[in-house]
Amino acid sequence: MKKLYCAPDTVVAGHLQSVLENEGIDCWIKNLNLSGGIGELPPNECWPEIWLHHDRDYNRALAIINAIINPPGTSRTAWRCSCGERLEGQFEICWNCGKSRPE
Repeated sequence: MKKLYCAPDTVVAGHLQSVLENEGIDCWIKNLNLSGGIGELPPNECWPEIWLHHDRDYNRALAIINAIINPPGTSRTAWRCSCGERLEGQFEICWNCGKSRPE
């Protein structure tokens, strides 16, 4: 048994568990009922955790989760517009001058 992922909420954990099980990876969720402890316990200690029954599935399961959490093409680097404004990677248009991000 091996811990694979700590999700911020039960909806995300349930979705990831369903995807993994559809791929033939046997897993379960721990800490489903700890949300009531937030405040008395650190929040991240109460988050649902996805655990694998078989350690051999770890690399494949991690690759599946990474593909869901960080789909290809979504993480882009920050850029500087020709007007001089610095923008974070998720922005395609400069808020200052309205020009599109260069390719």
